[in-house]
Amino acid sequence: MDIITAQERIKELTKELEYHNDLYYNRDEPEISDFEYDAMMRELENLEREFPSLKSPVSPSNKVGGNAGTKFSPVTHTVAMESLHDSFSHSELRDFDRRVREVAPNVKYVVEPKFDGLSVSCEYENGVFVRGSTRGDGTVGEDVTDNLMTVKSLPKRIENAPEFLEVRGEVYMSFNSFNELTKRQEENEEKTFKNPRNAAAGSLRQKNAKITAQRKLDIFVFNIQQIRGTNLTSHLQGLDYLTELGFPTAFYNAYDNIEDVIEEIERIGNMRGKLDYAIDGAVVKVDDFDTRQLLGSTAKYPRWAEAYKFPPEEKPTKLLNIEINVGRTGVLTPVGNFEPVLLAGTTVSRATLHNKDFIEEKGICVGDTVIIRKAGEIIPEVLSVKEHSANAVPFMFPEICPSCGSPVTKDEGEAAIRCTNTDCPAQLMRHLIHFVSTDAMDIDGLGPAVLEQLVNENLVKSPADLYRLNKTQIAALDRKAEKSAANLINAVEKSKENELYRLVYALGIRNIGLKAAKIICDNFITIDDIMNAKAEDFEAIDGFGSIMAQSLQNYFSLDSTKELISDLKSLGLKMKSSAPKTESGVFSGKTFVLTGTLPTMTRGEASKIIERNGGKTSSSVSKKTSYVLAGSDAGSKLTKAQTLGITVISEEEFKSMLK
Repeated sequence: MDIITAQERIKELTKELEYHNDLYYNRDEPEISDFEYDAMMRELENLEREFPSLKSPVSPSNKVGGNAGTKFSPVTHTVAMESLHDSFSHSELRDFDRRVREVAPNVKYVVEPKFDGLSVSCEYENGVFVRGSTRGDGTVGEDVTDNLMTVKSLPKRIENAPEFLEVRGEVYMSFNSFNELTKRQEENEEKTFKNPRNAAAGSLRQKNAKITAQRKLDIFVFNIQQIRGTNLTSHLQGLDYLTELGFPTAFYNAYDNIEDVIEEIERIGNMRGKLDYAIDGAVVKVDDFDTRQLLGSTAKYPRWAEAYKFPPEEKPTKLLNIEINVGRTGVLTPVGNFEPVLLAGTTVSRATLHNKDFIEEKGICVGDTVIIRKAGEIIPEVLSVKEHSANAVPFMFPEICPSCGSPVTKDEGEAAIRCTNTDCPAQLMRHLIHFVSTDAMDIDGLGPAVLEQLVNENLVKSPADLYRLNKTQIAALDRKAEKSAANLINAVEKSKENELYRLVYALGIRNIGLKAAKIICDNFITIDDIMNAKAEDFEAIDGFGSIMAQSLQNYFSLDSTKELISDLKSLGLKMKSSAPKTESGVFSGKTFVLTGTLPTMTRGEASKIIERNGGKTSSSVSKKTSYVLAGSDAGSKLTKAQTLGITVISEEEFKSMLK
């Protein structure tokens, strides 16, 4: 390759890698697999070695992780949280070993699994957990102390602790917890996380720690970053010490030759699918700390450690048939059934085919041999068609709903195809599951099994029917004693007093989540106010776009919606928002956006002051924003405010406005 071609290719790779870096580290929404990303990075590194004059100081090959972001307060790491150099073959591991032995001929290695989660630092003073932060760019991360406090497996207080201890660990979501989460998301027809790593990262970086707590995160601790009060000389000694202190550590073993290391890595690779957490490789580390000092680090990687990345497992199988599932809002989702195949330790026989467009783009026909893999070691996905069957026929998406026989429709600009019948039985079951869920009406005891019995017995044909049930009907169901029937009826009655926003969320309106439901009820006092509003009234709310506004107008204009609301009213459900508590109206009608670190108060404290004084806060800057309250290290929100000509104020000016 000549230097001109290399320069163009380096530009292309840099642009692609920066784009995918942002998606992976900052947005937790990757579009490609780790394997595809690693291949691009490897190509860039090879070109930069071949043409060193073309390497930029800000090349993605020099960058660790993502940006620190502005969602949380910044934390500067005293000890850098370095990334690791990747190997993809045994020969590359042997090359690593040769480089190390040039400095330390009698080296000993420690081999550990490489977790697929979010790297964090946890600091302890005299045994008390005082601060937790993300890796960020390796030098500056985000303060996520409150969220890490919800991780039950992380010790909050340790006995016989040193004066100061900083450990590095990996926050992860177990496969079991991930399955529970995605099941809830699918039932609510929310966007699901692609894999446990994205779920863990997205959950840990929630502004509301209560949401993080619901996600059931875990942690493995694998390194001591700093310690005062105890002297340690090796990594193995450090891992043993962490285990003694009560930290959750994974399995680890020590070896004095590279062939045994490779054998251990293969053993770890064979464990994929048998563990309840995702691993994407194994890590080889020099054990002795003095030797590590001699080996040092590059601008990005330590020279004393190497990560071996496992390739994604892909296998061919035959597509036997395609079935159509109908979701809560009527979306028809195609699901492929395959000849069973073993992938990452488990048998796979089903996978979603997403929508009509996906099937057509891939050219998928029943009877085809397709290539499937597990994304993030858990979700089966179809990559491509390997071979069409001899008599392949393109799959014809149904024109009527398979559940109720009503016509289906496709909205302009959407990939989803929907059933037009709001009384469709398949929609009813999923609608009821959503209606009684924790964030909605929170009716304890009404799980899917009980709801299915109620529907099958024709006792419930709409959410309103839940409030017409009596103890005799419940007790007559299978395995329902009189006491449990009474408890369930009490739970149903209790839910009548829920805040209006929970009912609005429970209705399952397209594009309207819990936060949007709260904002609606902050702006409209009664359900009648909401029902009588037009799309333009909703769009006038800060943070609402035309799609959300139109969804609300469409939903509340339906005769079936009007009938349901009328029923729920007559049954005694709360139909009015609680009056907001305000100390004064100094900020009445004003919308604030908060960014950066304030000198004397947290953004949460400032938000409460704004709301108590009649104002509102928003997470995004728009023309409807009244003020941007900015502290130090303010980021893109400040830039956007300046571009739009929004008034930017300091904490001091904010306090003056209160007076």
